[in-house]
Amino acid sequence: MGKVVMNGSVSVDGFIADEKDQPGPLFDWLTSGDVPLDESGVLKVSQTSYDYTRPYWDQIGATIVGRHVFDLTDGWDGQPPGGIDHMVVVTHRPQPEGWDPKAPFHFVDNVEAAVAKAQELAGDRIVEVSAGDVGGQVLAAGRVDEVRMDVTPVVLGSGKRYFGQVQAQHLLTGPDVVIQGDRVLHLRYQVRG
Repeated sequence: MGKVVMNGSVSVDGFIADEKDQPGPLFDWLTSGDVPLDESGVLKVSQTSYDYTRPYWDQIGATIVGRHVFDLTDGWDGQPPGGIDHMVVVTHRPQPEGWDPKAPFHFVDNVEAAVAKAQELAGDRIVEVSAGDVGGQVLAAGRVDEVRMDVTPVVLGSGKRYFGQVQAQHLLTGPDVVIQGDRVLHLRYQVRG
């Protein structure tokens, strides 16, 4: 099975969005470069960020998100972002009414079931867990192997925390990767067992 990687853009003070779920300038690095990151034509990054991000995206077999993120994005209109094959949504509510059953989205009711389903779907590819409450729950369950942070030069002051509501200490190694992009610092840590 592939690694479970928690990933997200984050402010210097540890937030992935403000109190109103707005990322503000956290994603500026994804649209301010010259190199297309995907086929949408919207995401353009520096060459350095492309060289770090694109190979990672190409290894993702499934991404786990919470229902809150799913609802905020309107389920990406049934198309997982970034060319990801499958999305696993952690929710206690049924899938949206009228949802296309052929869309590559899978709805489960807890993080353990989400990791199991995502690993089944991803095979030996990476299972990505989005930062925030669900990511924090997967970390607290001891299921995260690696943490990737795209740290942006902004202080939000308050909002939604990168690790959600994690209550216990978790040790990381490294960072084993530190890459300076344009208006972003890419960091990668391994989770100590």
